[in-house]
Amino acid sequence: MAFEDFEPIFGEPKVEWAAHSSCPLRPFLFHATAPDSSHIVVCVTDFHSDTWEARLSVSFLEDIRDIIGIGGSWAEFVEYFVTSLKSEDLKLVLEANSNSDGVSHAKLVAQKSKGMPLITIPLTKLLDSAVNEAMSNLSLNLFRAFKNITCSLVKEQERSVWLTNMIAAEKAKNETLQTEYQKFQKISDSEKAGVSTNGLKKSPDKQAARDTKVKNRVVPVHRRTKVRGALLHGSDDAES
Repeated sequence: MAFEDFEPIFGEPKVEWAAHSSCPLRPFLFHATAPDSSHIVVCVTDFHSDTWEARLSVSFLEDIRDIIGIGGSWAEFVEYFVTSLKSEDLKLVLEANSNSDGVSHAKLVAQKSKGMPLITIPLTKLLDSAVNEAMSNLSLNLFRAFKNITCSLVKEQERSVWLTNMIAAEKAKNETLQTEYQKFQKISDSEKAGVSTNGLKKSPDKQAARDTKVKNRVVPVHRRTKVRGALLHGSDDAES
């Protein structure tokens, strides 16, 4: 039931009158924090004339749990409570003072979502030095939360830049490997084509030897032309 891990909550509740009133409404800021492991302090202020507070003990939250009828474990109830306080529908309901223009009562009404049980937190108005202390704590805690968020954002940006550079380096490396692979593939294809062409070509030495062999081939006797003789005629016989 401890609240050691309770993170501060900030917000701007929707302000409304419990009954019709002609008094103008100022915007309020809301702050919830855990000063120790057994309490949650809720503060609401307009930084002007109204500052309200509620100190919620574990026993008080257990009573709220029983009233609204939320079952399950204590951790589940705390999760529901925190989510309700973070809701955009968180309301600050004010009751006007019938004798003056001030506010007589105030309460926070939180709901996780429409249709879910309502959590009502009655508030006590702070006076004198307690007002200054509450506003001081809210301002200081708000600054610390802003500082933490800024530091986290800077770290995320640095990590994003680092990841971007890593991705760019890996991309350049992959492009280089792809280029080298394409060069190797072209050389391999060229060598394969050369081997195939040389296999089809005839060796010049073998071709010359073959031509010489053809020229020196002896014609077989049975294929030679037989010349029986030649008939010679003289010029006189020709004239006669």
